[in-house]
Amino acid sequence: MPPTLSALAREHLERVRAFYDAAPTDPQAGAGAYRALLAHYYNLLIPPNASVLEIGCGSGALLAQLSSARKTGVDLSPAQIAAAQRRMPEARFFTQAGELLDLAETFDVIIVSDTLNLAADVQRLLERLHTVAHADTRIILNFQNTLWRPWLSLARVLGLKARQPQNSWLASSDVRNLLRLSGWTPVTRQSRILVPFQLLGIGSFINRWLAPLCQWFCLTIFFVARRSRQPLPKPAIVSVVIPARNEAGNIEAAVARTPEMGAGTEIIFVEGHSRDDTWAAIQRVAAANPQRNIKILQQTGKGKGDAVRAGFAVATGDILMILDADLTMPPEELPKFHDVLASGGAEFANGVRLVYPMDEKAMQFLNLCANKAFGLIFTWLLGQPVKDTLCGTKVLTRAHYERIAANRAYFGDFDPFGDFDLLFGAAKLNLKIADVPIRYRERTYGTTNIQRWKHGWLLLRMVLFAARKLKFV
Repeated sequence: MPPTLSALAREHLERVRAFYDAAPTDPQAGAGAYRALLAHYYNLLIPPNASVLEIGCGSGALLAQLSSARKTGVDLSPAQIAAAQRRMPEARFFTQAGELLDLAETFDVIIVSDTLNLAADVQRLLERLHTVAHADTRIILNFQNTLWRPWLSLARVLGLKARQPQNSWLASSDVRNLLRLSGWTPVTRQSRILVPFQLLGIGSFINRWLAPLCQWFCLTIFFVARRSRQPLPKPAIVSVVIPARNEAGNIEAAVARTPEMGAGTEIIFVEGHSRDDTWAAIQRVAAANPQRNIKILQQTGKGKGDAVRAGFAVATGDILMILDADLTMPPEELPKFHDVLASGGAEFANGVRLVYPMDEKAMQFLNLCANKAFGLIFTWLLGQPVKDTLCGTKVLTRAHYERIAANRAYFGDFDPFGDFDLLFGAAKLNLKIADVPIRYRERTYGTTNIQRWKHGWLLLRMVLFAARKLKFV
């Protein structure tokens, strides 16, 4: 059924169309600097091989600066669309209002940059985006902070900012509500740009190093959203990767207590240079349980991160899980992680040990304090609530893991644990992360492989490294 709009909405769109038909197609110098900053942050959020649609593309000044594989622009002004086509002959452009969007294709990323406040009906515009979205599509939109309203009005009076037609001033709470009303789930929110111009060469320094620390005062607010509730199309095979080093006494229980999930469960043991008879125990237990789908291998590298990658490399499941062989995260809790992904509630399930009471000796006090501190830091870094970064259980789909692995060069091979490689990779791809509370148990066999001070210092270094890649950019 073709989309329709009220007479009042059409009247507003006609005023906006007439304004931009008469407006210059080349941005002012100040506007060009601002759009260059926007393009920098959009390029950090958009994979280079993504197909991109921009709603309200104007003359294509922003779209031209994006390093995307396929570019398409939509704007209601024929004059602006003609200028955009001259600027980018290789791209495709259509004269349409976002509220009446009608394209026969889908895109990986849909951009709505400084356009929401000009829309006649924001909810209708966001609803129409479903017609050009697939299950993994991300909306990325930015709009200006209402705290800047008086300063931007003054800049217009002084001729430092171009005039605009009548527009709204949406707050973050308005945008979050409108996204949810129109069937989109916000994934992240972040603020950028303290200085929207060069400022004698120090603007870049301020925007990189100070803006992440002054989020309330930044000019531009970015939201990333996904389609609400995208369940998996069919029951999935689940691969549970169990890195095991010096865990001989836990192998049999790991098999007995790991439940069958989805369309079937594959258990993959990855033995890692144990000093006890863990490898012999794995071989024995696998042979004694022919009714279970068990794979066994020994890692050639070192560290849990290497073991996880080795296990994922031989996994055949559509959902990939990590289970620590110490069984302090009870295997019986794994179906909760499976259900989060299968129902479409999130795309990355992260175990959380800090919600329910835990066994008295399950976690020492200093470790508890460190876990809480790292949770707060990573929530700020990732732009999503992550209460417990150090729980060993992480769950995601094979498709998303392959995308993380393909983009691993952005962060490099820096993580011996494997947890942060996945968390940072998920954040870079704008995957929706969900915390899954579990009841943390005391270890019943062996001793921990974690060295508190050595690994604590390593974690701090990784935090600083990630901050350089995710926040101070």
